[in-house]
Amino acid sequence: MSRIAYVNGSYVPHANACIHIEDRGYQFADGIYEVWAVRAGKLLDSSGHFRRMGRSLGELRIATPMSDGALDVVLHEVVRKNRVRDGLVYLQITRGVAPRDHAFPKDIVPSIVITAKSMNVAEAERKAQKGIAVITVPDERWTRCDIKSVSLLPNILAKQSAVEQGAYEAWMVDEKGMVTEGSSSNAWIITEGDVLVTRNLSNDILGGITRERVLKLAAERQLSVEERAFSLKEARKAKEAFISSSINLVTPITHIDKQPVGDGKPGAMACALRKDYLQSAAT
Repeated sequence: MSRIAYVNGSYVPHANACIHIEDRGYQFADGIYEVWAVRAGKLLDSSGHFRRMGRSLGELRIATPMSDGALDVVLHEVVRKNRVRDGLVYLQITRGVAPRDHAFPKDIVPSIVITAKSMNVAEAERKAQKGIAVITVPDERWTRCDIKSVSLLPNILAKQSAVEQGAYEAWMVDEKGMVTEGSSSNAWIITEGDVLVTRNLSNDILGGITRERVLKLAAERQLSVEERAFSLKEARKAKEAFISSSINLVTPITHIDKQPVGDGKPGAMACALRKDYLQSAAT
């Protein structure tokens, strides 16, 4: 079955989907995106993604192309048309098409593209059970990382560095030696005193929707939690570490810069939080 995409009001074959060459997303990365995980045909943490989408659009002063209710219908229809039971649905909204000029054009209509694809859930579980390795790189991004913008070049370069070094993810480290987040995930550690630590929300990181859910799950478990910056040195001495994102859910880290975290195996707390997430997503 050929894949189907939604492009500016029409459902079209994925292979034929296209945008105008003067779309400002293509010209300037003038747009935002969201990614929902799909499990058993259900969009996970949907309300959180809609909330963050609205915030990102507002920060960039891009008009909302349709109501959340209408958009929810389209998202589910794209998932249905692509027969995705387990996978992801991707949404991108740009300022629209206009002659190339840095300033905002007047009376512009936003462009919207939605795609969906299946994922190998069994493979994702095997990865989580084995754990992943991360490397660290300097954080070279702009100062509004809280906006889920399609401007991702530093993230791409960080991820490529990870791949080239045989790792799965790259943690970005600021000029003070503090970990901000991963190239496409939020970063977490668990201290020797069993305190769960993740960077506090600010312009320095993206407010992950899965991050938000993990904090709620940690509260249900009555875990000690600190939302604060932590150093790379502290991370290397941690008892456990993991990443969170819509695609990776909660995935344990076994090595940072080729050095083992704890005993070099997926940590018990990270595994428990992943199980909690999957159980909560199924309800």
